[in-house]
Amino acid sequence: MTTWMCYGANGYTGRLIAQEACTRGLKPILAGRNRQELEALGKELDLEVRVFDLADMKDNLGGVQAMLLAAGPFVHTSALAVDACLSRGVHYLDITGEIEVYEALHARDAEAKTKGCVLLPGVGFDVVPSDCLAASLAAAMPDATDLQLAFSGGQLSKGTTKTMLEHIGDGGAVRRNGRIEQVPLAYESKSITFHDKTRGCVTIPWGDVSTAYYSTGIPNIRVFTGANKSRVRQMKAMRYLAPIVTSKLVHKRLLAMVDAKVKGPDADTRAASKTELWGQVENASGKTLQATLTVPEGYTLTAICSVSAAERVASVAPGFQTPSLAFGAGFISEFSGCTLRMPS
Repeated sequence: MTTWMCYGANGYTGRLIAQEACTRGLKPILAGRNRQELEALGKELDLEVRVFDLADMKDNLGGVQAMLLAAGPFVHTSALAVDACLSRGVHYLDITGEIEVYEALHARDAEAKTKGCVLLPGVGFDVVPSDCLAASLAAAMPDATDLQLAFSGGQLSKGTTKTMLEHIGDGGAVRRNGRIEQVPLAYESKSITFHDKTRGCVTIPWGDVSTAYYSTGIPNIRVFTGANKSRVRQMKAMRYLAPIVTSKLVHKRLLAMVDAKVKGPDADTRAASKTELWGQVENASGKTLQATLTVPEGYTLTAICSVSAAERVASVAPGFQTPSLAFGAGFISEFSGCTLRMPS
């Protein structure tokens, strides 16, 4: 059995991860900076607690085989955690959806292989279901040159909202001819037919713009999310408002508002919700292939997938990995409530 740590366990998603682990009879080590909250959670779940700043992680990984980072924004936290893990020969996992983080970890592939460590970001809703959907479509059309992915549904937690604010000035992103290119927010909008209904959607800089390329080799990638016309207009307006929103004073006030008002979906909402995904590949001759995927609510799925990944990561080949490279395109189908629909 893998001995693993969850850093950021007292956060919204970290708690769900800890609780999911306990329902499986697992004993992860709970870690983070907030002693009061961590010790209360450790007592509630009868789990070991380690309290330390991220900068001190290297000195607090004794006896740990794998470390799952659940504290974001990951653009600020990941590098420190990876440094610590590589220095101690510990496998690294996280639940990020940030393109910049994926690219930074991919750049450390050779270093991780030398150290015998796995670097496995995105083991939650970002990006397990979409990555497995992309890999399944690529397997069905090996000569695909274009990949489109979309998802719809979900209420945001405090941590996710803060991460979005952190990147609001970055604009959008797509992959063209193998290279990630910056594009305006709400670069493209279209109607997409998911399993349940047709929705308006808009492009966003989702993690698969990075990871799906490594999973599939497909050089052109766009990712969409469900958005009505009003939301699309708001996103387009942010092209011009971003300099104001990202100013230090406004940014600080927005973060304070998030702390005060954003709580994340409650247990009843999570249990009653599902997320729909859609994917399409196209080859050079214009032939297309589509598939859909239904999964549990995003934070619930994050807890389920990340615990499974942490338990199995020691069996994965060292170096940078995506979820589908590490565990196969069928990884998502192992979990209850996940239904992949490929064309017959």
